[in-house]
Amino acid sequence: MSSKLRNELFPVLALLFTATLWGVLWYPLRLLEEMGVQGLWSTLILYLAALVVGGIPAVGRLKELASQPGLMLMLAITAGWCNVSFILAVIDGNVVRVLLLFYLSPLWATLLGWLLLKERASNASLAVLFLAMVGAVTMLWDTQLGYPWPQTESDWLAISSGFTFALSNVFIRKAQSISIRAKTVAAWVGVVVIALVWILAVQLPVPPLSAGSLSGAIALGIFGIMLMTWAVQYGVTHMPVYRSSVILLFELVAGAVSAQLLTDEVVLLQEWIGGFIIIFAAYLSARIHLGSGNENNKEHPAC
Repeated sequence: MSSKLRNELFPVLALLFTATLWGVLWYPLRLLEEMGVQGLWSTLILYLAALVVGGIPAVGRLKELASQPGLMLMLAITAGWCNVSFILAVIDGNVVRVLLLFYLSPLWATLLGWLLLKERASNASLAVLFLAMVGAVTMLWDTQLGYPWPQTESDWLAISSGFTFALSNVFIRKAQSISIRAKTVAAWVGVVVIALVWILAVQLPVPPLSAGSLSGAIALGIFGIMLMTWAVQYGVTHMPVYRSSVILLFELVAGAVSAQLLTDEVVLLQEWIGGFIIIFAAYLSARIHLGSGNENNKEHPAC
């Protein structure tokens, strides 16, 4: 294989691998819950395993976090909430609906970029913002209430996960002097702390861990969370952000197909229409980077 082909193909494969795993992650998580390991506990074990194993290569870079402690604290909190809320949402909610609501993140990114980064929103960005809002209203419209509103706890968790995903990436972009590895460790620490605080707050008892459930959760943390993080870092570092963002939308395909095959969940026509509008808005948001000269922005998602 030529060097040029390898440089073009491997990043695409890395991102498709990441998107596929995120799209089907709900299934092993639900299996763990059936084995008695509730969502918060499985999240804690998964990310603790990833932190212990994946954090070792980054030990030498952790001193970077002290250079911007406030920013890193905010990154840890937002990335922590993003991951914990996403996992709880896909365990308990309709998989496709959760993924579609999560992808409202371009709407939040536009608003947060304007409010926190003082980015001037172009006419194209405002049009995408409006389009995403139309999709959200369509998906969330409640015929009984007569207005759009999240209908379940999973809806709220999915929306908050997408919002904190966008917010964590604002902090990533502001922390340009800190390496990707150090920021990844900060994000993983945030997940562990948020999950632990949540467990203590709701007084969730320690689950009856068997050798199978514990080893399964640890393996999912190492070979799932850790590998997905490294793969997405590699992928987005070696291609323009507008391309990587579009490829990562494959997560929805993986989620929809796996949910269709493995569950009896039904997605209503209203939800498909609203979801399609949201995904089209996400695609247009990614394409805007091409026209605005942001192809070389190589930050990675923290969530």
